[in-house]
Amino acid sequence: MSGQISKIGFAASMLSVVGSLYVYFGLDETSLGIFVGLWAPTLILASKELEEMLSDNS
Repeated sequence: MSGQISKIGFAASMLSVVGSLYVYFGLDETSLGIFVGLWAPTLILASKELEEMLSDNS
């Protein structure tokens, strides 16, 4: 399971960036687009921390 959670977090963050661009430009919702884009670093950080916590308990 080593690295799987980080990969999932990275994929989720990329989806957040793509979704953010769609909302910002496609739906013309600038504030919501920026908000969705801010999820990307949070998802990466959370997945790395979660993986580290799980590996410490093993």
